[in-house]
Amino acid sequence: MNIAALLADGIARAADRPALVQGDRTLTYRALGERVGRLAAGYAGLGLRRGDRIVLVMPNRPELVEAMWAAFHGGFVAVPVNWHLHPDEVGYIVRHSGASAVVVSEETAAVVRDLPDGVRVVRVGDTAGSDTAVSHEDVLAAEPAPAADTGDDDPAWLFYTSGTTGRPKGATLTHRNLAAMAQAYLVDLDPVADGSTFLHAAPLTHGSGMYLLPSTARGATQVIAPGTSFSPAGFVALVEEHGVTHAAFLAPTMLRRVVDEARDRPLPTLRSVVVGGAALYQEDLRAAVDVLGPVVTQMYGQGEAPMTITVMPADEALTRPGSCGRPFHGVEVRIVDAEGELLPEGADGEVLVRGDVVMRGYWDDPAATAAALSDGWLRTGDIGHLDAGYLHLTDRAKDVIITGGSNVYPREVEEVLLTHPGVREAAVVGVPDPEWGESIRAFVVAVGEPTADELIAHCRDRLASFKKPREVVFVAELPKNATGKILKRELRQFRAS
Repeated sequence: MNIAALLADGIARAADRPALVQGDRTLTYRALGERVGRLAAGYAGLGLRRGDRIVLVMPNRPELVEAMWAAFHGGFVAVPVNWHLHPDEVGYIVRHSGASAVVVSEETAAVVRDLPDGVRVVRVGDTAGSDTAVSHEDVLAAEPAPAADTGDDDPAWLFYTSGTTGRPKGATLTHRNLAAMAQAYLVDLDPVADGSTFLHAAPLTHGSGMYLLPSTARGATQVIAPGTSFSPAGFVALVEEHGVTHAAFLAPTMLRRVVDEARDRPLPTLRSVVVGGAALYQEDLRAAVDVLGPVVTQMYGQGEAPMTITVMPADEALTRPGSCGRPFHGVEVRIVDAEGELLPEGADGEVLVRGDVVMRGYWDDPAATAAALSDGWLRTGDIGHLDAGYLHLTDRAKDVIITGGSNVYPREVEEVLLTHPGVREAAVVGVPDPEWGESIRAFVVAVGEPTADELIAHCRDRLASFKKPREVVFVAELPKNATGKILKRELRQFRAS
């Protein structure tokens, strides 16, 4: 199948209803379908062939959605990229993926300065001074083309990892992978009732864009937050203005800011807020439920198994603290030790995943593919355990701190720190220690003026003594990437002044 069939489903359900809304711009499903067909034909007119990669690098806007659907429709491969990346980082992805075209906007035009010969450039918005670029609207001048007859295992989306630990790798997601993800969302997370409205405030090049697929298939209206940075006040205002029913995807840090903004502003239309991409701490979950109601659904997924490994429905979220839920429809999860042997329930080990959502492999990287995939099982690199079928994530394997020969999972320490009223955010890392191998350093965004000794004592009273931080560093903010993940690599490189 071609995953673009999901857009056709949406058109059949809601042809004359709004498909995309941003500011004063509105596009119906019928108009979106026509533009996607024209854009796909226009890409072919530029010389692109089925299977060619198209790098999409721009902030959230309707043209990004059009370009994604057009890539699927035409049998090309969409390569959506975080628009905050440095031009050199984008250039690496263009070269590594062997892209034939790059679609940019005014904000990202600098990426075209050093592209390989033969890469076509399509520019959205102002094209002044772009002698080598063709405008998005000019590409749309082509006659609409029918959807390409793609195979289930043909690549559809290259999802490049964030690169926080080195060069990014391109998870190759096929039409089958994306279809399985969409089905799992509709079966286990939300069936998307008629008349639903989704708000996209997180990057459409990541989780929010993934959830665009099942919601479009149900004819939901997609409201795209304007601007190039997340605004909690703007988010709440858009929920009120459009009667938003679903927050498509929020990182925990974004949810926390929305909760602060919405404390005195009830949002009665909001039925679903999907949270993922990083750990959702219990204190943050309780605060969100208190303010927004039981609408927060936790999701665990990776680019390699997009957005649908486990799900914790809103009505269960507080009954099993620390769990990220049960596996989605069609997904298997197991826990293994360092030798790959199955571990009993309750024992911590690496989380392995199998199902149609698991990527085909890493693009042009057979060694990394072999390391990540074995007999259909994906090694997630996450540490966790199962309890009555519910997955509890302890931490990333690479984040485990070994101090004095004992393992310490940063999330456990972070959860305790966040129960202190003087802690707004916390991140814990291991740092080299000549005596203990590693010692525990906590970075804290404070409320008021707690002292380091006070926070260390708070942890000592609630954890084994070897798990308490030996040092607390107060910071104004924690470093995060565009999707809201805390960049622990930067924290490990911290040097006190």
